[in-house]
Amino acid sequence: MEVQIGLDKGYTEKVVEKLNAFLSDVQVFYMNVRGYHWNISGKNFFLLHTKFEELYDSLNDMADEIAERILMLGGSPVHAFSKYLKMATLSEKENVSSSEETVKEVLNGIKQLLKAEREILSMASDAGDDGTVDLMTGFISDQEKMVWMYSAFLK
Repeated sequence: MEVQIGLDKGYTEKVVEKLNAFLSDVQVFYMNVRGYHWNISGKNFFLLHTKFEELYDSLNDMADEIAERILMLGGSPVHAFSKYLKMATLSEKENVSSSEETVKEVLNGIKQLLKAEREILSMASDAGDDGTVDLMTGFISDQEKMVWMYSAFLK
């Protein structure tokens, strides 16, 4: 049996589950980055305050794209924060305000997202799910650059 866009229903159920877990990570990471943006202090305040705003804006856009892909695959995107917390591999972070600590947490979060994206990419590629492959490839490309840039900040 196929879903509306021509993919196997058994596959789409599995990838929707993975995408909902990934969406949960993105949403938890979004809130963490909002906290870093609000609470950053020190000599790098102006730089990081701006960079964290850019990052949480991009995470917000990511969440929307992931949710829309879930819908295209015949699933239903998780949209309760209590479910995000249960499904996410990322954990909430509180009281993080120094430049070095916030950037390290951002890097850890991005690396966790990359791990999930690569797993979804592999799964989608094996199933011929070009739409999900394209979505994950774009995320991976952007985040690899972020890892490089935030890592350079810590040197």
